[in-house]
Amino acid sequence: MNAINSSSDIGQEQLIADFKVVMDDAEALLQATAHQGDAKIDALRAKARESLRKVGAQLTASQAALMANGKKAVTATDVYVHENPWAALGVAGGIGLVLGLLLRRH
Repeated sequence: MNAINSSSDIGQEQLIADFKVVMDDAEALLQATAHQGDAKIDALRAKARESLRKVGAQLTASQAALMANGKKAVTATDVYVHENPWAALGVAGGIGLVLGLLLRRH
């Protein structure tokens, strides 16, 4: 289950990064059209800025939640390793063996 959460967290991190790029591009577009003074464009620009502000706040909250989940996973892993050092060593050894075999083939 932790592997699923980990891949989900990675997907969420990528989504947050992509949204930040989109927000930066949208803000640049708004700045580029700032000299156009049509009332309709001004209203659309204000609406777009408000939407960007809301999305930014949601992204900040999502990023904080993602960081909190990451810290919980690190803490849980630390506790598991301290409570089960031989099992953790076995898992690490198994992963090392598999990686060694894969690297040896290439």
